[in-house]
Amino acid sequence: MSFKEGEYLYLQGEDGKRIWFRLQFAMVKVGGMGAIDGKRFEGLDDGDVVEIVGKRFNVFRPTVIDLIGSLDRGAQIITPKDACAILMECDVRSGSRVIEVGAGSGGLTTALLNAVAPTGNVHTVELKEQNAEKALKNVKRTGLDQYWSYQIGDAKEVSVEFDDADVITTDMPDVENALDNLVPHLKNGGRICCYMPNANQLENAFNGLKERGFTDIRAMEIMRRGMDVHPGGVRPSFEMLGHTGYLVFARKRAL
Repeated sequence: MSFKEGEYLYLQGEDGKRIWFRLQFAMVKVGGMGAIDGKRFEGLDDGDVVEIVGKRFNVFRPTVIDLIGSLDRGAQIITPKDACAILMECDVRSGSRVIEVGAGSGGLTTALLNAVAPTGNVHTVELKEQNAEKALKNVKRTGLDQYWSYQIGDAKEVSVEFDDADVITTDMPDVENALDNLVPHLKNGGRICCYMPNANQLENAFNGLKERGFTDIRAMEIMRRGMDVHPGGVRPSFEMLGHTGYLVFARKRAL
């Protein structure tokens, strides 16, 4: 499908470097290149080649992982390796209604919105206004901000402006203290994911969910290791994306 005005795209040169821009079929400013005629992208599609100032570039629509990797970061984000697990374990899909506690810079928010659109919604409870503003800036780049709402407040006590959620995700160290405030907004059969950096916090979250009658409670940590592929051999990379956070998943049942 040909590119449309307003899409967020990137150019990739032979060196692999990416140059991001918002497409307009008029003069458009592209970082490091100045202003170029956006009409040259009219009729082009994902992966096509365009020549600019004597250099060849491929032009691509970004994937969710591309968008998360290019976020304007402030607070730490939930990385794609953990975000993928959250989407699958919580069965987040088009039409899902999600309460997210803690926006950070909008990494998980971006993944959630991409999954729930165009018939679902994500509502974020964020403690800090500056984090919400940063997340909003990043979400607007994706064009999915119409499916997002947020409020500022402490998840332990704020009146959550969202009901009948299919999923709750939390990124806070003491989520067990917020469960009594959050759980009433989750449907029976709904799923919850608690993300935290430390093992003692994992234990507290696990026990907090168990005490409130949740079922299918599971805790995990996800590691990712690349492979080096070169002529003559293939071996695991010496570098590994190890601990980023612990995940606790559970499902709400009627009591």
